[in-house]
Amino acid sequence: MSSRPQKLLELDPTVVRRARSLARAAGKPVVDLARAHTTVSVERATLRLAGLTGADHEGTPWVNHLVDAVRAEVGLEHGVTTPVWDALHRSEALDLLTLAQKASAGGVGFRLPDGRDAGPARRSARSAVAAGVRAMDRQRTARERIIAKVGDAPRTPWVYLIVATGDIHEDIPQAQAAARAGADVIAVIRSTGQSLLDFVPEGATREGYAGTYATQENFRLMRAALDATSRELGRYVRLTNYASGLCMPEIAVLAGLERLDMMLNDSMYGILFRDINPVRTFVDQRFSRQVHARAGIIINTGEDNYLTTADAVEAAHTVTVSQLLNEYFAKEAGLEDWQLGLGHAFEIDPAVPDSFRMELAHALLARQLFPKAPLKWMPPTKHMTGDVFRGYLLDGFFNLAGALTGQGILLVGMMTEAVVTPWLSDRDLALQNVRYVMDAASGLTEDFHPPRDGFVQNRARQVLSEAVELLEQIVADRDAGGHPPLLAAIADGTFGAMRRPPEAGKGRGGVVVKADGYDNPATALLEEGTAR
Repeated sequence: MSSRPQKLLELDPTVVRRARSLARAAGKPVVDLARAHTTVSVERATLRLAGLTGADHEGTPWVNHLVDAVRAEVGLEHGVTTPVWDALHRSEALDLLTLAQKASAGGVGFRLPDGRDAGPARRSARSAVAAGVRAMDRQRTARERIIAKVGDAPRTPWVYLIVATGDIHEDIPQAQAAARAGADVIAVIRSTGQSLLDFVPEGATREGYAGTYATQENFRLMRAALDATSRELGRYVRLTNYASGLCMPEIAVLAGLERLDMMLNDSMYGILFRDINPVRTFVDQRFSRQVHARAGIIINTGEDNYLTTADAVEAAHTVTVSQLLNEYFAKEAGLEDWQLGLGHAFEIDPAVPDSFRMELAHALLARQLFPKAPLKWMPPTKHMTGDVFRGYLLDGFFNLAGALTGQGILLVGMMTEAVVTPWLSDRDLALQNVRYVMDAASGLTEDFHPPRDGFVQNRARQVLSEAVELLEQIVADRDAGGHPPLLAAIADGTFGAMRRPPEAGKGRGGVVVKADGYDNPATALLEEGTAR
């Protein structure tokens, strides 16, 4: 990304360093908490890396059956892999799939081996999981080779467009048509409610509400179709889905195995907007981001959602705080700057005086704070009224703000956004809007100079100052009830006006405290190979 915008606001570098230091202080206790726990989804993701796929006749995945059986008999405090490969060594089954099938019927006895018995099981588990990690490595290399062969989309910015009908076989031609019309990134939005399923559906799916189910086969089908379109267009078309919800680690693994390029992966979205237990979320997101780091996947964070439930002016600093926290959590997990698609949005009420100037200030602040990150700029939704002419104009202002401030990933705004499901014709008109503004105004980043100590600079400094003050309050909290102060802040409704206590939320029962001697070869391999 261009480093030029960082000179436009003349932010105090001492304040910027203070903000990052506070984000680290707020985030580290949460990382420590994540390191001390595992979840059923982390253990299932590990088995998926080892090659366990498929589901029973009712659609329950074999990884769920196997993890549940091990947990019921010996617990997950030491990890799932040692008891599983110990059972294989004891000839309880010939292979992992057969073991899972027998376990689902109660036909396997699991134990936690110790001493000499543990070593062979752990070595075999590591070997099996390493094969899955190598498969992700091959997909990362394949992406690099395809881009070198067919060419890449120019990032000025990447144009990101959502396609999701519920039917993967209908999604594919729509995604290909969108790419031909100018989209650089295709996002297949998930079916409503999938984030609350504690299993990953199996196979290609033909129905879904307001989206299409995230499954390994759906990933494979769409990736293959977009590869064909990439060769046709002479530029690589990227594919996005959602690594969030109760199966965040598993979906991250499936994305790595099927060569997705971006994944929605926010550290707090599931907590705030899906009422998923905070501890479950932070444990799962750390593992999933380690997977993304290894697979070369860009994450997209969800700060734009805060501004749909809280006022975009009053809560602007909470977006900055979340961006700083997402950056800390991401880098701790091994992600690099080029993988940080930090989110923000054009959501100020257009009736507010100087709304566009404030949007420019907020967008420039994000660009200056994260100069190497491909920021994801989200279009207006909250104040779309159904007046398509007003909405089209508002999207034009949004596109102009993105051009002026050098955003990296621009989600296409549509005039019927948040009112009805947009028609295909709406999408085509929206893409025309993007193309016109970017062709006409993308070079304005060279000419745009906010006056020194003028409105834009002062507003950006104000938001940063408020962000620092909020981080100071979070870090200084001495009444967190034994929890990390950030979890207490989430419980108090600091972000998105949502109150989510650490003891509550969906999926809490799937969190397990690690015992001494816990072993997970996936975590070990990912941490060893962060730098590849």
